[in-house]
Parts: sequence; structure tokens; C-alpha cells
Amino acid sequence: MSEAIHLTEIEIEAGLQEVRKSPSNNGLLEAIVVRPGLEERRCLQQCRLSPEGGTEGDAWARGCWLKLPDGRPDPDVQICITNSRMINLVAGEKQRWELAGDNLFVDLDLSRENLTAGQLLSIGESVIQITEQAHNGCAKFSKRFGSSALKVVNSPTGQELRLRGIYAKVIKAGLVEVGDLITKL
Repeated sequence: MSEAIHLTEIEIEAGLQEVRKSPSNNGLLEAIVVRPGLEERRCLQQCRLSPEGGTEGDAWARGCWLKLPDGRPDPDVQICITNSRMINLVAGEKQRWELAGDNLFVDLDLSRENLTAGQLLSIGESVIQITEQAHNGCAKFSKRFGSSALKVVNSPTGQELRLRGIYAKVIKAGLVEVGDLITKL
């Protein structure tokens, strides 16, 4: 990976024109990443999504930051999804996408207007459901992509467009593969 170049707020906002062109339906799964351990990333060509394991191979099932009252990981944050156009804008190159820590990188409009909580999406053999849980930028995101990127994703526009991404839970288990079509059900 090459040295990170952090864009200014003005440069990121100018790039949002391309992000806004993401398809509202019939999107594309462009990358899959699992986080097997702290600060570890594995890029996969395919993986299985399941209600029990989320993105199988990811640390979610072994201990998530959001837990149910009984201590199990909250299924509302099983799958982290981000817009591939947005991450490409702030990361600068595809080899740096994995630093975001998301599982599925998609060319799909993730805005609140396009995907409401409860919306079902078909990807490969699986079906996932968009959850209400907010996905916000944090200090790690700022360190990796710059303070301007953090400011933009957490802005009112960033929240409306869900520039930092969304969470989903698995409704129907199945294999997903880079290149799979993503459709609203």
C-alpha cells in the first residue's frame, strides 16, 4: 500500500457528485473483507453470510461492541456495509479500502431515502435486512482517512447519505461473491 493522502473537505465534497450516482437498485458487490482479529483484515472473493456468524470469518460473532442483554452480539450490527465510491474517494486506492473495517463494499445508494430500516436486499444466495443502528465515523476512521473525511461522513449530509455506511443483519444464509448483483426485495 502506498502512503495515505488525506483529501480536504472541499475535495471530498466535490467527489460526492460521483457517490450520488450510485445505483438505487441492482447494485454490485465490489469487495468482501473480514476482520479475524484486532487490526487484522482478509480480503475474500466469496464468503458465507449467516444469522449465526454474520460475515463468517469476521470477529463479530466472537465479541461485538454492541451486545444483547444476555451478552450475545447484537444481530443489528452483523454486517458492516459501505459505498465503494465513497471509500474509493477517501482511501485513494482499492488496496486501502480494507482499512475502513467494513465487510461488504457495494456500488449501491445507501442513503436514508433509498434504503430505510427494514429494507431487504438480495446478494448472491443470501438475503440481508437494513437495520436502524447508525454507523458513524470514529477516531480510527479519521486516522486512516483524515479529519476532513471524518467531518464529512458525520455531517448532516453525510448522515443522510450514510457516507460512513450502514449495518444489516442476515435473514437468509448463503454464499456471496465479489461481482454479485444486489437487488431490493
